[in-house]
Amino acid sequence: MALTSSGGLLGILVAVLITMLIGALVPSLPSTVPSWAVITALAVSMGVGLFFGTWPAVKAARLDPVEALRYE
Repeated sequence: MALTSSGGLLGILVAVLITMLIGALVPSLPSTVPSWAVITALAVSMGVGLFFGTWPAVKAARLDPVEALRYE
């Protein structure tokens, strides 16, 4: 969770900085980042990381250790 959270926060930080840069370069273009987008991005990032981190672990836990190590 720490890795996916930090990745999500880093992505949000980059997106906010790019939005601020675009707002500074093109003042006639209204550019803001809504709070719901930040919360949704962080939740999706954490959800994807949790799912794809847990799924292989559950599959590996169901294997017989002797059979799993035989092919290594």
